[in-house]
This record gives sequence, C-alpha cells and structure tokens, in this order.
Amino acid sequence: MIEKKRIPNVRRLVLDVDKAVRAPSLLEIGAAIERCQGVDACNITVMEIDIETVGTNITIEGDGIDYDEVIRAIEKTGAVVHGVDQLVTGSRMLENTARVR
Repeated sequence: MIEKKRIPNVRRLVLDVDKAVRAPSLLEIGAAIERCQGVDACNITVMEIDIETVGTNITIEGDGIDYDEVIRAIEKTGAVVHGVDQLVTGSRMLENTARVR
C-alpha cells in the first residue's frame, strides 16, 4: 500500500527573498503571491538594498497556503527565495515564544 503524503495546513510563511533592483517590482511579487491557493494576506518589507539587489522579508498568512505554489510564483517573477524564516502550521495560529536561557 502506498502511503499518502500528508500536507500540513500552512497558516503563515515568512520568507527571505531577494530581487533585482530594477525588476520585478514589489507589486508584481505581491500580485503573484496573492493569486496562490490559501493566501489571505501578504506583507513585503524591504530589509536591505545594495547596488544590484533588494533583500526582502515576505510574510504570508492564510489557511491552507500551498507552499510549493507560492515558491514557484515568486521565482516565476524573477525573484529568488533564499529560505524560510518562519513556518506556522496547524488548526490555529501560534506565535513564537522566546526561549529563556
């Protein structure tokens, strides 16, 4: 029997994404993300700018966000996803709790 892969209910993604200074625009990236399954809201914040690239932090929230579709949509615009900084899954939103040492 083939085991069916369980896809988690992704509720929040925080992504480290770079784009070229000239293109794509933040509006193009935001529109591409907004069209993805499960996306209710998207926040794109510019974190740093150098001569050729713009580093952004993209926060996406919704219910049942299609992770693979989001990554493909961002990369189709010409931007590059460097990594996932936060992932929230499950039946409700859960905020990060700072670890005390």
